[in-house]
Formats: sequence, C-alpha cells, structure tokens
Amino acid sequence: MARSRTASPERPARKTITLPASVGVNVPRKDGRDKVTGAALYLDDLRVPGVLHGRTVRSTVANARIVSVTLDPAFDWTGMTVVDHRDIPGENCVAVIERDQPMLASTHVRHVDEPILLLAHEDAERVEAAVSAVKIEYEPLTPALNLEESLEKKALVRGDDNVFKTIRIERGDLDEAFVRSDRVIEGEYWCGHQEQLYIENNAMLAERTKDGGIHIRGSMQCPYYVHGALQVLLNLPPEKVRIEQTVTGGGFGGKEDYPSVIGGHAALLAWKSGRPVKIVYDRLEDLAATTKRHPARVRIKTGVMNDGTLVALDADVVMDGGAYLTLTPVVLSRGAIHAGGCYRWDAARIFARAVATNTPPNGAFRGFGAPQTLFAIESHMDRIAAELGMDPLALRRKNAVKLGDVTPTGQVLKESVGSHEVLERTAKRAKYAEKRARYERENAAAEAAERAGKGAKDGRRLRRGIGMALAMHGAGFTGSGESKLNSLAALDLTPDGRPCVRISNTEIGQGTNTVFGQIVGEVLGIPHEQVLVHVPDTDHVPDSGPTVASRTLMVVGGLIEKCAKKMKEKLELFAEHPIEGGADFARIAKRWLKERGPLRVEQRYQKPTGIEWDDDTYQGDAYGVFAYAAIAVEVEVDLDTAETKLLHVTTAQDIGRAIHPVLCAGQIEGGTLQGLGWALMEEVRHKDGKVWNHQLTNYIIPTSADAPPIDVEIVEIPYSNGPWGAKGVGELPMDVPAPAVIAAIAHATGCRLDEIPATPERLMRALQRRGA
Repeated sequence: MARSRTASPERPARKTITLPASVGVNVPRKDGRDKVTGAALYLDDLRVPGVLHGRTVRSTVANARIVSVTLDPAFDWTGMTVVDHRDIPGENCVAVIERDQPMLASTHVRHVDEPILLLAHEDAERVEAAVSAVKIEYEPLTPALNLEESLEKKALVRGDDNVFKTIRIERGDLDEAFVRSDRVIEGEYWCGHQEQLYIENNAMLAERTKDGGIHIRGSMQCPYYVHGALQVLLNLPPEKVRIEQTVTGGGFGGKEDYPSVIGGHAALLAWKSGRPVKIVYDRLEDLAATTKRHPARVRIKTGVMNDGTLVALDADVVMDGGAYLTLTPVVLSRGAIHAGGCYRWDAARIFARAVATNTPPNGAFRGFGAPQTLFAIESHMDRIAAELGMDPLALRRKNAVKLGDVTPTGQVLKESVGSHEVLERTAKRAKYAEKRARYERENAAAEAAERAGKGAKDGRRLRRGIGMALAMHGAGFTGSGESKLNSLAALDLTPDGRPCVRISNTEIGQGTNTVFGQIVGEVLGIPHEQVLVHVPDTDHVPDSGPTVASRTLMVVGGLIEKCAKKMKEKLELFAEHPIEGGADFARIAKRWLKERGPLRVEQRYQKPTGIEWDDDTYQGDAYGVFAYAAIAVEVEVDLDTAETKLLHVTTAQDIGRAIHPVLCAGQIEGGTLQGLGWALMEEVRHKDGKVWNHQLTNYIIPTSADAPPIDVEIVEIPYSNGPWGAKGVGELPMDVPAPAVIAAIAHATGCRLDEIPATPERLMRALQRRGA
C-alpha cells in the first residue's frame, strides 16, 4: 500500500514522493524484539541497591474479629520491617470507587487472605520464614460464602442487605408484551469465577524520594489509579507521588485496580524502612488473593411468538462482588446493559444487583460483566429455538439488531451495526448448516449402531455437535464515563526531532505502542518506527484514562490522531511546504526546536455530538458504538468419560477498522481461547471461603494442546468517531465462546447445561440424568 502527494500549485514544483502507509499494515511490533530476545526488563528483573523484599501476612478465616497479632519471640526479628494499620500516614483504605476496603485489616477480617501485616527484609528467605512466625488469634463469625447465602443474609457483609449496587433498566409495557406473546419461556443460568492468569504475576517496587514523596514502579494497567490511591494512603499531594509502569506481562483486567493494593503495601514498607522495597507475588499468592471475574446467576423470562419473534424480556441478574466494592458497580452496569443481547425486544426489564460475600473481592476481567449476561441470554436463545423447534441460526437471523433498532436503554443504533454481517459470514465460513445436518446424521447412525451392538471398534461412544453465538459489546466507558474521565493526550518533539506520544495508557501485550506509532506515522507521513511512545509515568505523561473497556484505540487513539493533525498543521505552516517523509519531518522539527523551542500539542476528550445518557434512569446512549461478534464452535463429546474435545472454531468480528490486522487477529484468537477455557475447564474452587486450587496443577486452563484451529475473519464497518473507523476489539472475543460451546454440547448429546464450566463431572451428571 502506498499513497502519493504532489506539490501545492502555489509553490515551485517539488518532486512527487510516495509515502509508506501505516494504518492497515502489519508492521513489526515496537516491543517485539526485546521481548523475544529477553532484553525486556520486567519488575523482578530490576536490581536496586539496598532493596528489601516484602511479604504479606494474610487472614486464614473468612469472617472474624482480630483478637491479637503476636510476633513469635523465638524468631530473630533483627533487621525486619513490620508494618500494620497503625503505620499508615493517611487513610487506611484502597481508594477506588469507594473507600470501604482497608489497606490493612485492623479489627475485623471479611475474607480469607485479607492483608493484616506487612514484612520486609533484605533476605528474601528470611522474610518468607517470618510470615509463619506471626501468630494471629481470631474470634470467628458466621460467613456468607456465596451469592445465595448473601441474599439470604446468612451474614451481613455490607449494610443491612448485603447489596452493593442495584440497577433497573425498563423499556416498553412488559406486562402487555407478555400477554400478547404466544409462549413464555424461562431459564436460569450460572457462571463462576475466572482467574485472569496473566503470565507475569503482580509485582511492585517502591522507593521514597528525596523531596519527601514516593516513587512506585510496577506491572499495571492504570498508573493514575495507583497515583490517586497512594495520595490517599500516604496523605501526599499529587506532585509527591510518581507512578511508573514497567514492562508488563499481561493484565486482562487483573492489573486494573489491584496494583493499588500491592503498590500501597510496597509503599508502606518503603515509607517506614526508608529503603526500596520490592513485592513480587508467586503464583500461589496471586491466584489466592487477587481479584477475579464476578460469579453470576441470571434468571430470564421471555415472551416469544410461534414464528420466533422476540417480544418481551424480563431478566434478573445477581453478581457476587466479594467482600469489598472494588469495581463492582461498573462491572454490574455493563453486565446489565448487555443482558438483552444482540436482539430487538418490544419491551424489556432488566433488574441487576451485586451482593457482598465473605470471599476475596472480585474485580475487572476482560469483558467486564458482559460475558456473564451474554452467556445467559445466548444460552436462552438456544432454549427458545429448541422449544419452538427452530434452527438457532434462523432465530438469530430473525431477531438480531440492525440499523435504527432500539436497545433496552433506549439507544438508537445509528451506525456501524455489524450483527447480521458477522452472523452470515460466520455461518458461511463454518459451513454451519451443512455440518449441523451431517453431525445429526452421524450421531443418529452411531447411536443406532451401538444399540445393535455394532459400535466403534475401540468401544468409544463419541458424538459431535456445532453451536453458534452472537453478541454486541459496547466500546469505551459506559454512559457518561468518558466525559467524567476527561482524558488528555499529548504529542511533543524530542530534542532529536522525533514525535513522542505521551499518554498514560499502557502496553500490556496487546500492541498499544505499535498501533499508536502507526496512527501518528500515518498522519505525519513518516515511518511508524520514527514515532516514540513515552513510558507511562505520571511525572511525564497526562492522564489519558485507564487501559480498560476496549477504549484505548478507539478513544485515546482518536485523541492521538487529532494531536498528530495539529502538529502536522503547525510544522507545515512553519516550513511553508508539506512534510515529505521522515527525513524531511526531522529537518523541519529540528529547525522548529532551534528557532522556536519546544513543541507540544494536546487534545482533551470531547463527547461526540448526539450522545446523551441519564445515570439515574439508565436511559440513553450507553456507548458511542458497539462492536459485534459471531462464533461457531465444533465439539466432540465422549459419552462415557463426558470429556469435551474442541474440534474447530470459526468467528467473524466487526471491529470497525483493523489498524494492525495481525494484532487484531491475535486479540480475537486470545480472547476466544480465554472464553473457551471459561466454558469448559476454568473453575475456581473454594473451601470455607479459601481458594483451594490456587496453582496450575488444579486450576486448569487451555494449553496449546487444547486449542483448536481458530479461523478468524475481521469485518470492517467503520465508526465515524474512531480513528480510521476503528472500534474496540480487546473484550469482544470473550463474549461469544462460552454459549457456543454449551450449544455445541447440546447439539452433540441432547443435554443442555445451564452452568459453566462444562467440566466432565458436571456433564456426566447431566448425561446420567438424561439416561445417556
């Protein structure tokens, strides 16, 4: 791909040049070589003179009063820094949405593995041994360990009803809609925790600064979240708190708010000791103590016509937030808004609650509440199709949203609606109709042969099936969220005349820095390699908002594009001719710096026209735009072992515009595999409130041996307010695999599960109930 630029008619003719295009091209990753060669330095690779190693002493009970904390006198405590709640200079809290979670428990613990005491020593083995030398006496209290016990008020974890947040979304006359429906179909759906399982565990390094401040470096998604939390914890002004991201080995939401906890702990130890302190979790601690996907129960009642037309939706959503609020209200918000799925409803009521339990707090995870409710509504669509005797694809074709349709929040879909496009492309590419018919014939033949005593030679009873799912996912913060963030991005010139992107959004493996280089390079007409992206460091970059909610490219990338256009306009006016490639840009930039000094352009977020949202009624434009995904999953089920083997996955996803197609495909493949793991094998097990399978021997995730071939088609229906039409891609792939897996298992076996993961044990019980 190339583009040409000719001289302005007002100037003497200049040589026509061809400039390389960046957008839509699979350029090399900016961070690729360092990561592949091992040159990239993660937090634990940093060597700091005089560093102490920090550890956390945690509670062992789910709900109790703390009677006493004793340091074993038989242990040698020489050189050990010990911090408890009394050593906190500011407010004892993790400042996120609310300040209900203590940084260190003082009189009461509300979940297993709640932090109580911090230790640090220059000898890592010594501090590890010291953890066992701390003796804590408790007065146990009755806990509420799951959402049912919370609703029953077995114990009061929060307020007088255990409810963190309640949301109601209503549109149309629901009672009238049910009256005129031919059928009323109901279902209840459950999904459990899921661990983010980033490659690099949580890790932070804290140092006191000479000016009486604190400098935190670490693995994180949102530096300014940590920045705000540390101001409150240490009672410091903003200029005395510096937060800097190090190379980060994955996040998936797990490093959105939790770095404020581990960063706060490292800061408290550094504050008291006066020495640098490093805290690096091992996998056991990270799996046991950090936030996870919210478990959910979704009850759905629908009114439908005999021809498959959807009429009425009544959804009741309950999510388990754990012991403290963290990000639960906004997770619930996105889940509630997506509970109607990708379909038209004449009338809808969505009642959503999040409740408190005596379990570790839950937080952000890819999809942020939407995968839970989309699993429910997509599974319910298959239930409707089965009761009507209708093909599931035909039901979706009949009811999927299109331009001009209205969502349950009253949002009119005005542009970039790719629901039917992704559905049709997936069905065609997967040969859905052909395979559905073939698998039914083969399964019937296998069953007949087995009854006749002529089954497979190896004695295995195998059945195959194919299932589909469809979803839409809002890109960016919900409702007025982006306006409240008020994000700011900047672009300036380095002393050697290179453009430098300054934003707080982080590279966590998804390719952010590469894509920002492409955007700036495309606007300025220079090679993407010439563009620098500054390390997210609150002393040097503005607050462009968090790296979450599929907003980084669509929202922040749009701000960067506008910054580049401003810079281009200034430099071309100064040079009195168009920029003609990288060398010309460098000459103009150096001349500007010499004659006029620094050049910095900024762009603050401005709400697109025509978007309105009411936070009180939950009515209006929940998102600027939605991205769309459809998927077809093929499985093979062993009726004797109840094991499910993934055979093939086909997915088409409308993301507006692929700035870097290979990175987009990588996001889709990775999110799809994460969704398949959630559907089939990833199950966090608790015993008395404690995560007992907090290691990779028994918290099972898909490996390369489990991953099926994943056939990805990128659909591009541009969004007018995204850079080059781009929408979000990071979360969308997580929304569709789970219900498609359940549908495929049902097609293969006739057993329809309403709970995930579909482990062999869970499926075996369902097969036995069915007599299979």
